[in-house]
Amino acid sequence: MRQVAWVLLLFFVFAIPWEYSLDLGEGLGNVARAAGLLVLLAAIPAVLQAGRVRNPGVFCWLTLAFYLWFCLSYFWTIDPLTTLEKLRAYFQEMMVVWLVWEFASTPANLRALLRATVAGSWILAILTLAAFSSPEAIAAGQIRFAAYGQDPNDVARFLDLGFPLAALLVHCERRWPARLMAAGFLPLGLAAVVLTASRSGFLAALVAAAGSFLLLAQGHARRVAAAGFALPPFLAALWFIVPRGTIERLATIPEQLHGGDLNQRMNIWTAGWRAFTHAPLLGTGAGSFVSAAHLAPINSAHNTALSIVVCGGLCALMMASLLVALAVRAALQTRGSLRLALVTCLLVWALTSFIATVEENRTTWLFFGIVVLAGRLAAENPSGLGACFSAQPRPPRTIRGSFHPCEV
Repeated sequence: MRQVAWVLLLFFVFAIPWEYSLDLGEGLGNVARAAGLLVLLAAIPAVLQAGRVRNPGVFCWLTLAFYLWFCLSYFWTIDPLTTLEKLRAYFQEMMVVWLVWEFASTPANLRALLRATVAGSWILAILTLAAFSSPEAIAAGQIRFAAYGQDPNDVARFLDLGFPLAALLVHCERRWPARLMAAGFLPLGLAAVVLTASRSGFLAALVAAAGSFLLLAQGHARRVAAAGFALPPFLAALWFIVPRGTIERLATIPEQLHGGDLNQRMNIWTAGWRAFTHAPLLGTGAGSFVSAAHLAPINSAHNTALSIVVCGGLCALMMASLLVALAVRAALQTRGSLRLALVTCLLVWALTSFIATVEENRTTWLFFGIVVLAGRLAAENPSGLGACFSAQPRPPRTIRGSFHPCEV
């Protein structure tokens, strides 16, 4: 039964990046929600059959405390209906932390999760390119493109997190199909990020690209040379293919950073700060930011820390800060290329969290779950983890029936 749960978990992870592009109808919701329910239905019998659960780490307990605190906020929320809806969403998003912790136990499992994440990011990038080439978009003269059902800023953020993971797989994969899948995502994903015309996503992509370049360059001068030859024609192709309006929007990044209002985010943050001062300790209830700040329903906090502190107060912000600190510690417990990839992802996540409410999506909690799993494996099986994510050639099997640490 655990094997069934593990396979369903991989599909769940694969579906998370493009989840909003496929809605299965009333009752089931999007594809990731349906997949998550299937994983949970398989996970509970698997745990009961085993008669035990893996000892939850500090991060798992703190995630549970964070969720329970928002549950308690129902007793003082200013918007009970929204809070109830948000609590259901939080459970579906945060449960991935426990699922990864419980059912992934080896370096090979960790690499399988990374493969599933990058494969899902492939789908998101392809759907974004499909939106760009659709007759409707061409006729309307659009300058921002995203996969159906997705927000352009969210698409860019999800893709940015995939770049360092893809570069890590290029660095350590032993089999050419997996390496080709990871390498192909880098130009495809970057083209999709540019097409979203997300200014924050583009800045985060630069950080992700820098970390990815360092990963690819480690001990591989040929890769650096190949990238140097391939980059100019790739950029030239983007220049001729991407609409002028898209490039012009991205070109306003310096103006927005030096004197702009960050697309009206400054006004939203000011309203959020006023809402925080009315309930600084306990907050106004999960999901109540818009009501507390007296904004239009279409708005959001556009800042993760502000969203958490308004809805959950300083208590929630303290727990969220501890969660981030634990994730950073887990990433630093790893070594070599894995550490570089995870730290780059953390930097990308931190940058995007400044101008988006990223605590409200599954991608954040999946990433945290992967980072904490890597930290646990670094303590439990450092040699196996190092062998799995090293760029060294696969060593020969010396004992019949024995396998490399990363072979499933």
